[in-house]
Amino acid sequence: MTRRYRRVVAVLRLFASAREAAGTPRTEIDAATVGDVLDEARRRYGEGFAAVLATCRVWCNGEPATAADSVGPADEVAVLPPVSGGAT
Repeated sequence: MTRRYRRVVAVLRLFASAREAAGTPRTEIDAATVGDVLDEARRRYGEGFAAVLATCRVWCNGEPATAADSVGPADEVAVLPPVSGGAT
């Protein structure tokens, strides 16, 4: 009997400078945790993206996330760079 395993593909949404560094606003990544998603994004998009990511907040399904948080097929991981305020 052959077992079939379902892939766990999370959606990664990128905003502002993270989107610019990656060259895309959205991608799908096969991963088990938020950390795995971010590691794969760093691998795909390189050092420039990794530098931007270091300053970002990461959310999963609208809640603050840690690298250890698990992700499933319906989950969305969002990378949100800091946003500057208006002129003073």
